[in-house]
Amino acid sequence: MQLQLQPCSCQSPSPRHLTSSSLRSAALEQRRRRPSRPANKCVVRAGKTADGPTVAIVGVSGAVGKEFLRVLTERNFPYKDMKMLASARSAGKQVDFDGQHYTVEELNEQSFKGVDIALFSAGGSISKKFGPLAADQGTTVVDNSSAFRMTEGVPLIIPEVNPEDIGSLKAGQGGIIANPNCSTIIALMAATPIHKAVGIKRMVISTYQAASGAGQAAMDELELQTREVLEGKQPTTQIFPFQYAFNLFSHNSPMGPNGYNEEEMKMVKETKKIWKTEDVAITATCIRVPIMRAHAESLNLELASDLSESKAKEILSSAAGVSLIDDREHNRFPTPLDASNNDDVYVGRIRRDISRQDECGLDLFVCGDQIKKGAALNAVQIAELLL
Repeated sequence: MQLQLQPCSCQSPSPRHLTSSSLRSAALEQRRRRPSRPANKCVVRAGKTADGPTVAIVGVSGAVGKEFLRVLTERNFPYKDMKMLASARSAGKQVDFDGQHYTVEELNEQSFKGVDIALFSAGGSISKKFGPLAADQGTTVVDNSSAFRMTEGVPLIIPEVNPEDIGSLKAGQGGIIANPNCSTIIALMAATPIHKAVGIKRMVISTYQAASGAGQAAMDELELQTREVLEGKQPTTQIFPFQYAFNLFSHNSPMGPNGYNEEEMKMVKETKKIWKTEDVAITATCIRVPIMRAHAESLNLELASDLSESKAKEILSSAAGVSLIDDREHNRFPTPLDASNNDDVYVGRIRRDISRQDECGLDLFVCGDQIKKGAALNAVQIAELLL
């Protein structure tokens, strides 16, 4: 397949950080409102093409499924045909994509005939049943669930971090590739450039996670509860056992015998797999907060060697898919609203850990769109590597 590459600015990147002296609030607001740019600067641009891959979206009716379509459109992903797949209750619905109308088909064992790439976001049980079946038929699966992340031999990929781990996998040749957990992706987009530069010995993570991580139903309930509470009504609690609006609570994933929940342990295990090491000590505390769709994370890093604040900013400002908002003078740092609907992960509050006497400690604050870079965008970037 002959692909057209969009002119790329990778050879001469411009600074992507905000300084306290040069940019005022008007410039900050302009930056926040500008259209999102792809995290991967050299993006394949082709759109619908006769020699492109046939792509299936599994779980197209869900929040991430819809985001798949948005990201594919934004990045003009080259494709020959699209198949929209979902459960029986969504079958027959109409989906608009790239100026065409598609009818959602019920997912079954015959769904992957002639499909080159399948983007899965329909839950772990669906992935476990249909992922291997699709791969056996020659479909290369990019799975957004946790079903295969820790499976030996299945690559766990963040394209800006470890694209080489995709190996020889190509579209239409079978195989499964796992998308990491959203919190892991957002953390490692910021931590990996530091790790590659000086090494990280220990990482303490605290997350503040949006409703989108629990799906569209949780987002809808947060909106409903907010109205109910403001109107003095008893809030509806069907998704979580707690009031979500104007509240926060420990992440809702199952708790393990060690006192850590599954979300926290995903971050520990997935980071070690992606970084290919057991030598990094990691601990995490994951909290659900009443934000609609972007996660925030606080990272405390113990480094293998000294690193100044200025050098850390230099490293992060040149990292792919990362933008800095670090304006101490105006107390302006990343917020979930900065990240919402944008490709990049935003980093700020870059400062030396003053609990240490050396320069081997660093604190960061990170925000990233959970549905986008934490899920759909990362998966589409993986699909681009398969072409």
